[in-house]
Amino acid sequence: MERASGILFPVFSLPSPYGIGDMGQCAYDFVDFLQAAGQKYWQLLPIGPTSYGDSPYQSFSSFAGNPYFIDLEALFKRGLITAAEKEAAKRPVGDIDYGEMYETRYPLLKKAFLRAKEKGEEHRAFLDEQHMWLHDYALFMACKSYFGGKAWTAWPEDIRLRYHNAMAYYRDILREDVEFHIFLQKEFYDQWFALRDYAAKRGVRIIGDLPIYVPMDSTDVWAAPELFQLDEKGVPKGVAGVPPDYFNADGQLWGNPLYDWDRMRQDGYAWWMRRMGACAKLFDMTRIDHFRGLASYWAVPYGDETARGGAWIEGPGMDFVEALHRNLPDYPIIAEDLGFLTDDVRRLLSASGYPGMKVLQFAFDSREPSDYLPHTYPRSCVCYTGTHDNTTLQAWFNEAKADDAAYAREYLGLSQEEGYCRGMIRGGMGSVADLFVACMQDYLETGAKTRINTPGTVGKNWRYRMQAGDCSAALAQRIAAMVKLYGR
Repeated sequence: MERASGILFPVFSLPSPYGIGDMGQCAYDFVDFLQAAGQKYWQLLPIGPTSYGDSPYQSFSSFAGNPYFIDLEALFKRGLITAAEKEAAKRPVGDIDYGEMYETRYPLLKKAFLRAKEKGEEHRAFLDEQHMWLHDYALFMACKSYFGGKAWTAWPEDIRLRYHNAMAYYRDILREDVEFHIFLQKEFYDQWFALRDYAAKRGVRIIGDLPIYVPMDSTDVWAAPELFQLDEKGVPKGVAGVPPDYFNADGQLWGNPLYDWDRMRQDGYAWWMRRMGACAKLFDMTRIDHFRGLASYWAVPYGDETARGGAWIEGPGMDFVEALHRNLPDYPIIAEDLGFLTDDVRRLLSASGYPGMKVLQFAFDSREPSDYLPHTYPRSCVCYTGTHDNTTLQAWFNEAKADDAAYAREYLGLSQEEGYCRGMIRGGMGSVADLFVACMQDYLETGAKTRINTPGTVGKNWRYRMQAGDCSAALAQRIAAMVKLYGR
């Protein structure tokens, strides 16, 4: 990996005038800002359609794109929505209201679909190209609407268990809705590849983010239950989480079904290879979330209310990584090796050759021993100011223990004159890490209200949006000057 820097910022946080960040002009403007700031990478959060809790890490599909990100201006230019409909979709740039998005955006997109159908637009080539996942996904989403939004585990037995006659029946009676979801994915993919091509021409590469687990209520589990640890009734035998630590006495209970790694090993992890292959087409590099779960994973008995009763189970380890090397020999991957690290994780990371992550906020946290101090970094790593699960740097300095903040000031030579956020960024930018990534909020020096996610909570996460004009020319020049200073 070359010495470079990038910015972590989710698509949904872009300042589109349509209620949520999208692949419209706001995304192209952000790419221009990255180029002007000397940034070579734009790191994203997962871009799939979100389910309960609005988390991008809980998606209905590992392969589909989020329809909310479809640019309405592009639909208007093609005559698929009217000027009045486009104007009615505009909202002040503020926090995302997902409830309103669900109630208003899908009906508008349905109008666009029906007009495209009247125009005779065809999606056969796209359907053929993406047939490995798209048929199942479109039927899954159509059935979900038909059954009032219920999880597939609450559907009638015939379609829940995918009986052949039931699959044919629902494809027939829900034909238009199935076609609607195919249309949405075609629009998403076309717009995504146009945006990615624009970024590539400006020297900006895109880093995707791959959640290691999928939710129970997903096409992935419904279409291939044999790949997961489920009983004969389709109930999980155990679910994913992480054990208690310095930060959470109960651990974190994620609730995702666990993979049947023995079954996956039999066909060379074919489902995973398709999943990673899709990432390689969408992104220039991918971060695998919770990489440590490939070495060993925390399995919690199904029905437990906390993660305390879990146990470590051996994962697929190097056998899986070698399959990745065979199938995607030159594709760059970042291993998210945060959390409770054990020797098996360290050995796997070393043997994989993938760079791990170093988070500056963790470097000065006295609650646990730190290997995140910049003087300990190897070159082959990615240094972050924080992640989507951290508060902003500005808030960290306000909320951290006095001794921790004092340690950071002393270690990095911070001053009020320079600004603590700028000094912390300087510490990462000047480190030996091949890649340095800062959260956009840390360049903007914003407070706790702009935090993306607080783990273990629901209701107020994934909502932050940057204001139009925040990506100023002056800020780009200041970032570019630091890039030049530290050879990134």
